[in-house]
Amino acid sequence: MTTISAKDVAQLRSASGAGMMDCKKALVETGGDAERAIELLRAKGLKTADKKAERSTGDGRVHSYIHHNQKVGVLLEVACETDFVAKGEAFEGLLNDLCMHIAANQPSPIAVRPDEISPELVAEEKRQLLMSEELANKPEEIQEKIVGGRLDKFVQDRALLSQPFVKDPNQSVEEMVKGVVAQVGENIQVNRFVRFELGS
Repeated sequence: MTTISAKDVAQLRSASGAGMMDCKKALVETGGDAERAIELLRAKGLKTADKKAERSTGDGRVHSYIHHNQKVGVLLEVACETDFVAKGEAFEGLLNDLCMHIAANQPSPIAVRPDEISPELVAEEKRQLLMSEELANKPEEIQEKIVGGRLDKFVQDRALLSQPFVKDPNQSVEEMVKGVVAQVGENIQVNRFVRFELGS
């Protein structure tokens, strides 16, 4: 039987943001393996977040951010259920992380979710792909297959929630948000954002 110290629990809490008891249970369940405990907490957090996704979000905040180079700025609206969470440290940290990701990530996100990317933009991307020399000599059905796969990737790459999180590429932005949902116990929805870049 592995002994789990208070220091181990505190370190996992600091790394994961989960509650003390959840951290202790995860460490016991994984025999003290902190990495596996983080994965376990993340999986449980995603399930918890999915259950909360239908709950009404009547509060939240608009947050602004100027990137360190002073050439990129972000305005972001994120909703939650109560002003208690909206004023909390975890929510503030989430807003900062989201804004920093929107400002710094390449490619820059252009919509919150894949289905919010404009059909006109997708059609233009498809037109450009079909004109590429690489596809010119391929049969039409092969072209469609290749272009279909690349369009799916294009949409995933440009939607904020499906992008790999800039500070931890092993999880998506959506998974990072769900981790905060599990931590605060409320539904959180990223509603919209605007990214400003000097000269564009």
